[in-house]
Amino acid sequence: MSEGAGEVALADIEAAAARLAGQVLETPCLESRTLSQLVGTRVFLKFENLQFTASFKERGALNKLLGLLAERDAGRLALRGVIAASAGNHAQGVAHHAQRLGLRAVIVMPQFTPLVKVERTRGFGAEVVLHGDSFDAAHAHALQMAQAQGLSFVHPFEDPLVIAGQGTIGLEMLRQQPELDTLVIAVGGGGMIAGIGRAARALRPALQIVGVQAERFPAMFNRIKGTAHPQGQVTIAEGIAVGQPGALNSRIVAETVDDLVLVDEGDLEQAVLMLLEIEKTVVEGAGAAGLAALLRHRSRFAGRTVGLVLSGGNIDPLRLAAIIERGMVRAGRLARIRVAARDHPGVLATLTTLVARAGCNIDEVHHHRAFSTLSAQNVEIELVLQTRNPAHVAEVVRILQAEGFEAAAY
Repeated sequence: MSEGAGEVALADIEAAAARLAGQVLETPCLESRTLSQLVGTRVFLKFENLQFTASFKERGALNKLLGLLAERDAGRLALRGVIAASAGNHAQGVAHHAQRLGLRAVIVMPQFTPLVKVERTRGFGAEVVLHGDSFDAAHAHALQMAQAQGLSFVHPFEDPLVIAGQGTIGLEMLRQQPELDTLVIAVGGGGMIAGIGRAARALRPALQIVGVQAERFPAMFNRIKGTAHPQGQVTIAEGIAVGQPGALNSRIVAETVDDLVLVDEGDLEQAVLMLLEIEKTVVEGAGAAGLAALLRHRSRFAGRTVGLVLSGGNIDPLRLAAIIERGMVRAGRLARIRVAARDHPGVLATLTTLVARAGCNIDEVHHHRAFSTLSAQNVEIELVLQTRNPAHVAEVVRILQAEGFEAAAY
């Protein structure tokens, strides 16, 4: 197979699997009984977040690098080093395996890439260049640098060797869990779903394959379905925030994928939190896209036996903390209650005593005198409480009101 051939077949994916054996992890694919009960679907999780770089991307990256080394050894390529553009996971895959193989690696990343991904990429010995505010801008700059410095460009998704490497996930899933009848796969540029699609369609023609995109970056959805959903600026699923999917990948998706669906930011946040709480596994927004689709489109997958790929776990700790906190608010486990009271000594002590009796723990207290529209004799007190559920929040409000306070959750 050559890049110019522009095709990926099952034989290429099987060859990639042989090439990668022992160099990347064959990750487990396990059933989640709890998630299955919650969504009404048998759910199997492929833990690609357990790879050394915490992402599936190193499969395709390594397959490409080994292909370049073969070209060099055959005298067909002067390999001076490699360069890639990536929001983070492809960067780490290229950097890690280039370091292992003794190759110079330059990575161009959008300037707002999460710090954890930037630092880990540097930690693998790559030269990191921060440029532009999107993948597309970083990609254009990387191509310029490749030409100027004579480096070999390693595309994150639009390359047959990369696609074949990602397709090894599909081989493993179908071998590990032969009862799967549906695969739900995150889509950015399309490399993973194209590779998995080729493998799965060749081995199991009746298997249903569904792609998932973030509503804010629906490029592949628009291209395949002929829609014109607008593109946003940011998403917590930055790993699939691609403005222009690959042409080769789009063609393979059109041939192998049954459907594409969209998920919103709330779906992605909920999925990240559920995987953390239920499976005790950390995934980034893109890695949770498959579960987000099951949550958003429950009837679409009801009764199926579904395989999801937890494609990456490189989430910024501060973003994860924010997702946890926002999830607690949605679940009624963190509540904000505003209380209006007479401003006299002991009022705050009374409030905190009542809250304690109601079984709440106080997270924050804000006591407003000047920044309030109440009369000068009154004070506005804002309580942030750890609660059990929405019913518990309502109970706390009733207790405060019964003691003469004006109280409301908001």
